Amino acid sequence: MIFPRSPFAPCPILSVFSCRKGGKPRTSPGSLFSGCLLTFAAILGVCFFATTRLSAQPTRADAEKDPIFKAMLAELDRSKNDLQLKGFEKPFFIQYRVEDLSTFDTRAEYGASEGSSRSHQRVARVTVRVGDYKTDSSGQRGDGAVQLTALDDDPTAIRSALWNATDQAYKNALSAYAQKQAELKQVQTPPQADDFSKQKAVILLEPPRELKIDEPAWIERVAHDSGLYHSDATVKANEKDVQYSTSGFHARATTSWLVNTEGTIVRKSNEGYQEVFAVGSQADDGMRLDRSYGSTGISLRDLDTPEVFAKHAVALIGSLSQLRKAPLVEEEYHGPVLLSSDASSDILRALVATGVTATRPRMGTEARTNGPFASSYHARVLPDFINIIDDPGLKTFEGKDLVGAYDVDDEGVPEQAVKLVSGGKLENYLLGREPVRDFTESNGHGRAAVAGPARPAIGVMKVTAESGVSDEELNRKLLDIARDRGLKSVYYVETLGGALNPRLLYRIGIDGKRELVRGAVLDDLDQRALRSSVEAAGKDLWVANYMGDVPETVLAPALLLNDVTVKRANEKNEKLPFYPPPE
Repeated sequence: MIFPRSPFAPCPILSVFSCRKGGKPRTSPGSLFSGCLLTFAAILGVCFFATTRLSAQPTRADAEKDPIFKAMLAELDRSKNDLQLKGFEKPFFIQYRVEDLSTFDTRAEYGASEGSSRSHQRVARVTVRVGDYKTDSSGQRGDGAVQLTALDDDPTAIRSALWNATDQAYKNALSAYAQKQAELKQVQTPPQADDFSKQKAVILLEPPRELKIDEPAWIERVAHDSGLYHSDATVKANEKDVQYSTSGFHARATTSWLVNTEGTIVRKSNEGYQEVFAVGSQADDGMRLDRSYGSTGISLRDLDTPEVFAKHAVALIGSLSQLRKAPLVEEEYHGPVLLSSDASSDILRALVATGVTATRPRMGTEARTNGPFASSYHARVLPDFINIIDDPGLKTFEGKDLVGAYDVDDEGVPEQAVKLVSGGKLENYLLGREPVRDFTESNGHGRAAVAGPARPAIGVMKVTAESGVSDEELNRKLLDIARDRGLKSVYYVETLGGALNPRLLYRIGIDGKRELVRGAVLDDLDQRALRSSVEAAGKDLWVANYMGDVPETVLAPALLLNDVTVKRANEKNEKLPFYPPPE
């Protein structure tokens, strides 16, 4: 749980009237008055319960039972009191973030293990800001320093690492602040927002995580999967066409301790697991053909069972034979394209997720933020039937755990559900603690890779259509557009690969017959296309978990676009191998 540091926090009355998933109130207008006494009693009960909970909220004393917190808080107190170079600014804000990262990786190819590795490290990142909340030293390089620290919880070693990083961060901050003051005298347009936002202190004490992996079992499992191309009877006949077959497994557990001079004390932790499979071949003309599949989750139970994963891998191997025989896309096509929910999740992450994050613009400009939606506030960025919310508090969806979920961001700010797009119009941005014009406070989306600075990023981005339809209806609409325009065929994208190019692309005739094709790329698929070309969207959402340096989740429907370019990939085909692979 997250608790406000102040014991005088307001009673959470609003929780009586609202729910996380946005459900409508169940009280009808006619029964509103008759329910007042009951509602008032419920409010009293909630307030009493909240008061009881507040009396037992975690305190600094609770945090100091953790030796890492104890060392961090002691050094933070010392820096807060003593850190000031004579004749220079004293820091107004200091933050310590210590991250403990444990990882395990194993990889295999052609049915044999290529080995495994396990690592454990602990990194301290120190942020020092001089000046004040309105104008501070923050910039590209002036607000942080990184230092490796001890793994054995030794207080002197931890404090020494923090001391060293704090000294460097303070020097960087002083230099950056002086440079910024000089630059401010040269600009005609003053900054449109403060440099840093004030936030209420919170205390969150999640239990630390440990990485517990049956390493021999995973090494064996990964090796088995990478050899399915010659061990599975259903695809063995085409094993000579397989030029690579790899499988891998990655696991990590992270615990982060964060304290700052505003009083925030946060310990949070997470786990991430991913098994991947990739296989490739060449067509007779030398064109490279690649397929891949991954299973991702926040616990081992989220991953596919060995049988289910092997089934997906075998299907990918089998698809290579179909792709080798598939005809090339020769003529350039302009017209409707249907994106599966899988494909659209990649498109929306690439084109929308990067645009809804608000980052401070260059000094001296009147821009609100950067990126493709910098000037789109209150403007239409999608069709009027599309809504988008980013809700990091949404932990599961239809029984699946979401890797992008969290309770507190990497700047110690509680997560918030943010309505980004309503009726197709951009109504909000995702922010960390660096405000932009019209957005003065963080909404809990400052996220950081291990040892990295916090930047605005999505957590769980949910895209929905008010008039979402079934897959069958989307296919019918696709063919209706084709008939209206006199087209002989249209296209359906099932999966995408690197650079958002189709890996499984089907040409669909007017009679509805599908034909697998290869060698195509999509063009004219950008933010403008999403704004003006989306004709319809599906009602079912695909769960796309992205386990990158900063885990993210996109929940997306299938999308029907009325005008996309499909053209031949401008790639030079490679020569085929001169002789067959070993038996």
